[in-house]
Amino acid sequence: MRDFDFEFGEWTVQHRTLRADGTWLEFSGTSVTRPAMGGMACIEENVFDKPGGIARGMAMRTYDAKTDLWAIWWVDGRDPHGVLDPPVKGRFVDGVGTFYSESIVGGKSVRTRFIWSKITATTARWEQALSTDSGPWETNWVMEFKRVK
Repeated sequence: MRDFDFEFGEWTVQHRTLRADGTWLEFSGTSVTRPAMGGMACIEENVFDKPGGIARGMAMRTYDAKTDLWAIWWVDGRDPHGVLDPPVKGRFVDGVGTFYSESIVGGKSVRTRFIWSKITATTARWEQALSTDSGPWETNWVMEFKRVK
């Protein structure tokens, strides 16, 4: 239940997102994470300083002690009333958190994978990868966290 305690507090974040043309967009941002529900959940609020302006998003995470799994949902500030994607679910093993989900997008099966790694007292790395129709994983978003002192 304490797996995400490392993230509590304030962070600066360097983002890299894969564009449709295959190039990477880099931008900065901030993130603040706090516990919720007596430690069984946490909320991560993000501000993205993109070239086109400020954007916002929020991750909600809950832990289920019965299954020893975390579930993570994403709320996109560009469509805050939009339908939530199925949560990615998973756990931490040897300091690395791996989480998966499956959904249908445009009639195609899409698998999503989140990986939390390189976790220290002052840094962490998150990455998202997608796989369509059981193809190879393609990383499309990387976040490098540095703790604000």
